[in-house]
Amino acid sequence: MALKAIIYKADLQVSDIDRSYYADHALTIARHPSETDERMMVRVLMYALHAQEGIALTRGLFNVDEPEIWVKDLTGAIKLWIDVGQPDESRLRKACGRAEQVVVVCHASSAEVWWKQIEGKLARLTNLSVLRLPADVSQALAGLTERTMKLQCLVQDGAVWLSNGNASIAVELQRLKDAEGGAGPGR
Repeated sequence: MALKAIIYKADLQVSDIDRSYYADHALTIARHPSETDERMMVRVLMYALHAQEGIALTRGLFNVDEPEIWVKDLTGAIKLWIDVGQPDESRLRKACGRAEQVVVVCHASSAEVWWKQIEGKLARLTNLSVLRLPADVSQALAGLTERTMKLQCLVQDGAVWLSNGNASIAVELQRLKDAEGGAGPGR
């Protein structure tokens, strides 16, 4: 018998002063049975940091041909592809061929080892950005998890905070690789 997704709801308020983007998003998040709270909240964070018209959570772990998050234009072309974790070289090459911009955020303690092994192979992918979220921050994000969440994301002067009214977490992303023309925290 196949395991089913666990459904989470999040009212996400984004105040990105750096981009002059202010919006509320009602998210329905299908958490794959193998996914942790930590990984799911990293997805929510990346959604907040890249929120714009056309952004959507995808089937992600349920469909290996899709990223965790994408932004499509009105023609269906993929403007932004966001993956969470430590994808292999072939997946990243394929993503860079399909999307205008690709962002990967890794958060596990093994991220440095993964990056050292793959860094040289990805040097020519000019539309790829790779970010590292410190393990202690991603674990703190997991502490915000509830089945129904009210979250606020504030971005100002490059600093990022994610809070739920009871706790606020300062988020600092380390840039391992910048895409040509990339700007902002994770953008």
